[in-house]
Amino acid sequence: MLDINKWVAQAHDNPDARGHLGELDPWNEAQAIAMARADGLELTDDHLGIIRYLRDCYADHGGTINARMLTSSLEEEFAGLGGHKFLYGLFPHGPIAQASRYAGLPLPPGTRDPSFGTTH
Repeated sequence: MLDINKWVAQAHDNPDARGHLGELDPWNEAQAIAMARADGLELTDDHLGIIRYLRDCYADHGGTINARMLTSSLEEEFAGLGGHKFLYGLFPHGPIAQASRYAGLPLPPGTRDPSFGTTH
């Protein structure tokens, strides 16, 4: 189980220390599936859809889209499937924090705390 206190204590400016990749290129879905499986989560097509959406947002906006905007965008994009409830059902540690980790992305700007978007 993720110890959120240890995760928060890590340096915020070093995404690699938290298991986030700093660039889009070395990532692939097999890495995300393996990382999630190691955390005890089996990724479905719905999970991968959210991960792909986050990667597309990052590719389009770089690191400029902030956490609040990204959360709103995610909830709007997946509103037809249940929005907020759907996202947290898939990513219980938070759709931004947990899904960004599996997507190989750094946490978005404006995230004061790496646990942003968690249920803890």
